Amino acid sequence: IQAIARELNYFVNRNAAGLRTQQSNTIALLLFDDASDTDTRMNLFLMSLLNSIVRIAANLGYDVLVSLQQLSDDWHIQYQASNRADGLILLGYGDYMEYREKLTALANANTRFMIWGPLIKGLPGHTFGCDNENGGYQATRHLIDIGRRNIAFIGSKSRRSPEHGARHAGYRRAQREADIRRNERLRFAADNSERQGYTATVQLLGSGETFDAIFAGTDLIAIGAMRALKNAGKRVPEDVSVVGFDDMPLAAYVSPALTTVQQNSELGAEGLVNGIVGLIKGEPVESTLMAPKLIIRESCGATDR
Repeated sequence: IQAIARELNYFVNRNAAGLRTQQSNTIALLLFDDASDTDTRMNLFLMSLLNSIVRIAANLGYDVLVSLQQLSDDWHIQYQASNRADGLILLGYGDYMEYREKLTALANANTRFMIWGPLIKGLPGHTFGCDNENGGYQATRHLIDIGRRNIAFIGSKSRRSPEHGARHAGYRRAQREADIRRNERLRFAADNSERQGYTATVQLLGSGETFDAIFAGTDLIAIGAMRALKNAGKRVPEDVSVVGFDDMPLAAYVSPALTTVQQNSELGAEGLVNGIVGLIKGEPVESTLMAPKLIIRESCGATDR
């Protein structure tokens, strides 16, 4: 039958089939884009995640409708009572507690949706994300194990970046275990860009604080930090070790190659797509955090000082 179908150039019209099943065979991917911040470019990790989501969904017979949203938009109204998609995946929305009312509206309308992000008790919907706290712990523990004691943290302090908050919590847990006193003067704010990583590191260098390592909240922040260190005559890793977070492809090709915490975009995409397809099919789905992995490269050095 399949051979005859190929000879006749026959294919299934999924739109027509959807009229029978009341399904669109489409997943809507809502991607937050903060156009109000002129320094913020589209998050490269989320772009990698998006690419994998589209490919995995296609293999399961689903189209992906990508929609850029502003936080002020009524995206919950656009989708909760329409047949534009069988389910939603939300990327990049940061502090979901701020949008709890909109998520509750989606849940009350029986909308199927998956969130990329942290597990938050009582939050409507289902979540798949990375164990950021454990990743922050691994990064800092490694720095401590190679002899670093004065470790600066550069990352967002905003409530809209709970992932960075969790990475900082892991950083602090590793320090407590090693009996390293908390020093808030070694914490500097930076959103996800090389420029802000550079600026924050210049501030760190000018602060007069002693430091021998930097744990950056993202790879882009870490790359900006390494440039600032180089311009200041600091050697990486001889004078200052640097660790990032994400493991973007670029991380392996900067000089020195960046030690980083990997949150696997392929596994993340599989978790989100399998989760939303499971919800569409009426199957039980559990919120999950995937394990991060420390990728050791040249920016740390390997010897105890």
